[in-house]
Amino acid sequence: LEIGAGCTIRESVTMNAGTVAGGGVTRVGERGYFMNCSHVGHDCQVGNDVIFATSATLGGHCEIGDFVFIGGLSAVHQFTRIGPQVMVGGVCGVRGDIIPFGLVNGQYARLEGLNIVGMRRRKFARERLAAIRSFYQKLFLGPGTFAERLMTVQPLAGADPAIAEILAFIGQSKHRSLCLPADRREQ
Repeated sequence: LEIGAGCTIRESVTMNAGTVAGGGVTRVGERGYFMNCSHVGHDCQVGNDVIFATSATLGGHCEIGDFVFIGGLSAVHQFTRIGPQVMVGGVCGVRGDIIPFGLVNGQYARLEGLNIVGMRRRKFARERLAAIRSFYQKLFLGPGTFAERLMTVQPLAGADPAIAEILAFIGQSKHRSLCLPADRREQ
């Protein structure tokens, strides 16, 4: 178990060591804040500057990006990837990979949009936010199937590094399906 410098680890936090079958190491980045009763499962890779609220829990083999916030009483299923600058609402069951800059909420986490507050805190200019929002709308809320929309937005990778990062994340899918917005018929 490797824990980076400057982490705050509160009461009853647990972090499991890596397993031989899983690569042998659980890594937690620097400056993380782990509130009481939060948990990092075996063989997880956790980025820098994360916040795990009370009882936020990771199953084994999860990959968590930098600047991720996981709300209280939320649980992330094993082998799930959460991109950088994601915000997971409280009391969420995360069963799918979450794109970088995503905002998820609900009993079974659904993509609700972008983490605009986090992006503003990281000094994203208004123009950048507009371009990324437009991309998000085309990819997740436009006409056609997801696969068709994904093909349509591929050329936008050069428009902004955040868009390129989201597209690369989607392309590197491993074990879990992507966390998507709720079906519009449900809304």
